[in-house]
Amino acid sequence: MPLPEKPAGIFDRTVEWAELAGFVADSRPGATLGVVSGRRRQGKTLLLYELARADGGFYFGATEATATESLRRLGEALGAYTGAPGPVHLANWDAAVDALLALGRDRPVTVVLDEFPYLVRAARDLPSIIQHALTPGRPQRTGSRTRLLLCGSALSFMGGLLAGSAPLRGRAGLELPVQPLDYRAAAAFWGIEDPLLAARVFAIVGGTPAYRREYVQDDAPAGPGDFDEWVVRAVLNPARPLFREARYLLAEDPDLRDTSLYHSVLAAVADGNASRGGIAGYIGRKANDLQHPLTVLEDAGLLVREPDPFRSGRSSYRITEPLITFYQAIMRPAWTALEQRRGADVWRRSQRRYASAVLGPRFEEIVRQWSLRFADPDVLGGPVAEATAATVTDPASRTSHELDLVALGEPPLGDGPRPLRAIGEAKWGRQLGPADLDRLERIRSLLVARPGFDAAATRLVLTSGQGFADELVRVAAGRRDVVLLDPARLYRD
Repeated sequence: MPLPEKPAGIFDRTVEWAELAGFVADSRPGATLGVVSGRRRQGKTLLLYELARADGGFYFGATEATATESLRRLGEALGAYTGAPGPVHLANWDAAVDALLALGRDRPVTVVLDEFPYLVRAARDLPSIIQHALTPGRPQRTGSRTRLLLCGSALSFMGGLLAGSAPLRGRAGLELPVQPLDYRAAAAFWGIEDPLLAARVFAIVGGTPAYRREYVQDDAPAGPGDFDEWVVRAVLNPARPLFREARYLLAEDPDLRDTSLYHSVLAAVADGNASRGGIAGYIGRKANDLQHPLTVLEDAGLLVREPDPFRSGRSSYRITEPLITFYQAIMRPAWTALEQRRGADVWRRSQRRYASAVLGPRFEEIVRQWSLRFADPDVLGGPVAEATAATVTDPASRTSHELDLVALGEPPLGDGPRPLRAIGEAKWGRQLGPADLDRLERIRSLLVARPGFDAAATRLVLTSGQGFADELVRVAAGRRDVVLLDPARLYRD
């Protein structure tokens, strides 16, 4: 069966479409199951709707409803799809799943159940029913070529569908996360060519496609000089949906019940408290009491825990959604003023806060994305498998050095040291000079002596939004181990 072509109206998502198209075009006998997940507003529904339409498949978008109403709505949709004289009567969910499998008796048919968590909320045994329906050897499965895709935005729920002892574990042939656009794709999607402007916009809205259209009424900055006015009219404007979006992101996840606690945890991280102890001190709780809220926020895809490769047992937390960082750092402390439409005043007072708590950390993340996804392996001495921030201790001076970039190669197959491709400094608002290179050289000398890592050929990466001193440029021109990155190179090389 030929692969359905990606519609021109879907921006990027080439990899996701290829995976989905290959899954539904599989002509082998037997019904198969796929799971698609991702935070809201990433375009999952558009992908799956267009996929079903491309090969004449069946798409059903669930809503919050009782089991009876959901069965009735599904029966009505099936009746319309099959051309039946009326709704298909579905006595229970066993009958409903068998009816979906029956759609693929004659050919491979795409069947999408979107917002699957809504269905399970009303029918808790639905995953077990699907498991039974897909039992190997069962005639309803072997006689069908239905390609059943379950999709949902509740990441904690969707992540548990195929985990551990969950009923559907071992049943799925596809598990596809739909991630936000990377920083380069986001710039193209927003139609922004200026790399400095692209980074400033990305630090607020990230790579969520929906924020480009409906949430700001298709309003993008007209140029660097329009950025401040755009923030006021599109982000800090109570009349725009983007204004309350960060709050809704927490309210929509059913596992985030104590929203005040979760907002406080996120505010702590946005304020630069990346460790569990720092978060606990910020919100006035004991570190041991944070295990549950941190785990819930991780499962919801709003926080990520990044182990420090140089300090065993130490890790830091980072907010994954830029809009949440912007909300916690800029909007939440001034919410009353913003609701009173004093966005211009709030933004004027927030410039330093935006640069230090929002733009700076996101710029560092862009550098790490670059090393993982876009850097030429020759530039960093080989492919990068992992990129993170880290802290290196200096026993001689009893000091510690923070690194914005630690790029690691693949772990060795044996017991040898892991290649350390690069270490780096990233500063948005400061020009970098020879002293910054000297600092990285000192840190590299410490890492050369550290067991477990091969730092002999580690590259030194200096990144700045404000450029580099002439002397540093001259030094870097004659050294292969020194890499200078400016926004233009981050976005175009």
